[in-house]
Amino acid sequence: MNLTNLCTESDLRELLEQGFEIAVLNDATAAAKLPEGDGYLAAITNFRYMANAVWTIDEAVARMAGARRSCAAGARW
Repeated sequence: MNLTNLCTESDLRELLEQGFEIAVLNDATAAAKLPEGDGYLAAITNFRYMANAVWTIDEAVARMAGARRSCAAGARW
């Protein structure tokens, strides 16, 4: 049984309390699927309420690449 969603949510809550803006990668976490319900779908629903964004790995990589190009071009934050 995979419970990475619990670790992800715990870290998410801690970092939010510290003032960070958080993006969760929905295809980089997992959860148990039991007869009582789908833990993954429940986790993603919770992440959408708490996180600043929920992205795929590909979306995150593209955003980081774009930010890197902006920095290389001298953009100021």
